[in-house]
Amino acid sequence: MSVVETVTKLVTPILDDHHFELVDIEFVKEGKSWYLRVFIDKEGGINIEECALVSDQLSEKLDNCDPDPIPQAYYLEVSSPGAERPLKKEKDYERALNSYINVSLYQQLDGSKKVYEGTMTALSKDELTLEYMDKTRKKTITIPRKQIAKARLAIKF
Repeated sequence: MSVVETVTKLVTPILDDHHFELVDIEFVKEGKSWYLRVFIDKEGGINIEECALVSDQLSEKLDNCDPDPIPQAYYLEVSSPGAERPLKKEKDYERALNSYINVSLYQQLDGSKKVYEGTMTALSKDELTLEYMDKTRKKTITIPRKQIAKARLAIKF
């Protein structure tokens, strides 16, 4: 079982107890250090005290696991996904309907671009529709969801 799967099983009951939502978990090496990042949220947003509460409870659960699911040294970070939260689950996409998003594709669509930023105006099981600006012209593109490598909320400037 991967670190992410193990941590998901450990943190889910903690989040359920507090009515928080698991947004994402990543276990990454940056430089010489490992980071276990747990991104959580709730309706109306998560605050620093709530992140600390989850961090303390998860840390205790991880310390009591035998065998240790993460034998190397690492830093545990529990935080909000921020203003540019990733869209991973179906609920994330539904919540982002009519919002400004950034979409990265696995490959160019129609020989055009791999990254689009615009307002998601429609969503179905298989595709989403994005209204975006191409220089000074407003355009619409329908993107097959299986082509999406990553999607996140974006801040419009």
